[in-house]
Amino acid sequence: MLEHGAVPPATQQPEPDPPVGGLGARLMRRKPVERLVAEGGQGEGGSLRRSMGMWQLTMISIGATLGTGIFVVLGEAVPDAGPAVVVSFVIAGLTALFSALSYAELAGTIPVSGSSYSYAYATMGELIAWVCGWCLILEYGVSVAAVAVGWGEYLNELLDGTLGVTIPAALAAPPGDGGIFNLPALLVVLLAMAFLLGGAKESARANAVMVGVKIAALILFCAVAFTGIRAGNYTPFMPLGMAGVSAAGATLFFSYIGFDAASTAGEEAKNPQRDLPRAIMLSLVIVTALYCLVAAVAVGALPWKKFSGSEAALASIMNDVTGQSFWAVLLAAGAVIAIASVVLTVLYGQTRILFAMSRDGLVPKVFSTVHARTGVPRANTVIVSLFCGVLAAAIPLGQLADATSIGTLFAFALVNIAVIVLRRTRPEMPRTFRVPLSPLFPVIGFALCLWMMSSLQLVTWVVFGVWMAVGLVLYFGYGMRRSRLATAEK
Repeated sequence: MLEHGAVPPATQQPEPDPPVGGLGARLMRRKPVERLVAEGGQGEGGSLRRSMGMWQLTMISIGATLGTGIFVVLGEAVPDAGPAVVVSFVIAGLTALFSALSYAELAGTIPVSGSSYSYAYATMGELIAWVCGWCLILEYGVSVAAVAVGWGEYLNELLDGTLGVTIPAALAAPPGDGGIFNLPALLVVLLAMAFLLGGAKESARANAVMVGVKIAALILFCAVAFTGIRAGNYTPFMPLGMAGVSAAGATLFFSYIGFDAASTAGEEAKNPQRDLPRAIMLSLVIVTALYCLVAAVAVGALPWKKFSGSEAALASIMNDVTGQSFWAVLLAAGAVIAIASVVLTVLYGQTRILFAMSRDGLVPKVFSTVHARTGVPRANTVIVSLFCGVLAAAIPLGQLADATSIGTLFAFALVNIAVIVLRRTRPEMPRTFRVPLSPLFPVIGFALCLWMMSSLQLVTWVVFGVWMAVGLVLYFGYGMRRSRLATAEK
């Protein structure tokens, strides 16, 4: 249903293309919303298929989110915040909430695969859209690698508990973490690639099963680990002060990036205007509740100093509390499935973002070539999977997580701005969801993103600066001249 006073889509006047001008005008050229929506699903040689309802979209967002922070990054964050890591999860969740509200409005208004890249293209111009898209490549592509690194830790726990063998350290960790090549990380990415090549609908079904398994695994952990809680483990509650809580929150924000994954499925959703906002908000609520519950139980069952260096902390807690390997093995099995689900859904999101950028001419058209029979961008999926797999096999987890966080926060900050801009430039557009108290909430979301970015280490900023510099070189050397908006002006 349209909101009161909204103009039906058929009677709206399309936003005019920006006039041809100098360099500044070329960098600020915007892609009309109507054109973005009209091109939805269209690729080179075929089209994406609309096969997902709200349940599948919600499972995609939960699949991309739930598990990363708890199963993998918790061991990185607790040494910074101590028992107050629960507060860090709340801070990161609130930061995500304000941005999720903005995502929900834009996803219902501009239901396309490009996520915040497309939103920026419609509101702030091509250069900002490119910067946002480049940040999304960092967010999605690198987070696939980061999650895959932790998968190997739980796979070893499972193999040790069931078969009494483990993958040799040289082949189970990247350089810098005591290994030569992280083979399990590469394997889980290739496994996700195989699912994606089978089709979006089939991948969504597999993901739904995996999400059910990991929710059950986390509830089992809480039930068992609760018996091992010791009040003394909660004191001192904030041993490193608010600075430690803030730093942990910035790292843990990495574990919330998946809530926007549903927005990358905009061109494969049956009713995107209705279902995308609902899926985004519902997934964030479910994930935040589970994260806080599991974190509270975990730090109560294990002294916070013992979390340092552990990427399979929950399995270790189960083993310590029960004194039996069975429970730890069961949790490890759940974690193996859970993290594989994150890899699958985040990898899916990365391929769809590149699909949208390729369709606009900003990256090579091989990324928007769709197989006519399966409706899958095959070459895109293979290229992205191989890149992420090699990255996961060669880079340590902590560096990957922080690099992903800064790219995510930057992209989310732009989404909050995009809501304000679109409200002012296109107030007549029908919106199936509206951010309450706008522009206040988008401004708060923007400020929180900047605050969390300021908590990240200098080396992370240096990596981000180099990444952005490389991105700008690629844009001015390739994207600006090959943009479909640019070729239409000639």
